Amino acid sequence: MTTAPSTLADIPGLIRVETTTPAELTIRCAEMTRDSYPHQQVYGTYCTIHQHVDCPPEAAFDYLRQGHHLEEWTFSLREFAYTSTPGLWQGDDRLAPNTRIFGRVVANADAMTVDYHCAWDQGDTLWMIYLMRVVPASLVLGRPGSLITWTNCRHPYYVRNPHPSLTPAPERPWVGDYWDLFYAGHTIEMGNLRAILEHRHRNGLAINVPPTPAQSVTP
Repeated sequence: MTTAPSTLADIPGLIRVETTTPAELTIRCAEMTRDSYPHQQVYGTYCTIHQHVDCPPEAAFDYLRQGHHLEEWTFSLREFAYTSTPGLWQGDDRLAPNTRIFGRVVANADAMTVDYHCAWDQGDTLWMIYLMRVVPASLVLGRPGSLITWTNCRHPYYVRNPHPSLTPAPERPWVGDYWDLFYAGHTIEMGNLRAILEHRHRNGLAINVPPTPAQSVTP
């Protein structure tokens, strides 16, 4: 039996110039636009921030792709060291007492993307994924430097701890408890990132710093 190929006309709900006039599109967009939006509507499922940084994009990417630099620009991630699993780091998230965080860096030099795959308490399922991209600001803003974007997606585990038995103490808050503060908290950390990169670039300093001996030794 031969199935006829599907066409766009078979798909309901598409809004394209073939079926909608530009004037109708303008009206529809105006109806969707508000002066203000509830926090949950904007940041309930995805949290994206962006920042221009006066630092060459290649240098910014090279800095971000090296996991030990998270100790510099994040608020609470400290004491990273390699684990016995190749590419997997373990550190402390001092946002909560006695909390271990595990992470792996997945970087693409051609696209200048840097993704941090992380999780609290265990390193087998890295479900907290921080998606970052460095874009030459000359391309998108017509100015020198870098545009850095950072997106988080609200994985279901933010709502429910998948490994409650690994929690160091019953009273410890869960990382998902902070989701409504992600935009503000990550904006603060992006400010740290910008300050570090711009200070070193403008003063002719080395942007990358080597890891400490404890970090560079694989157990």
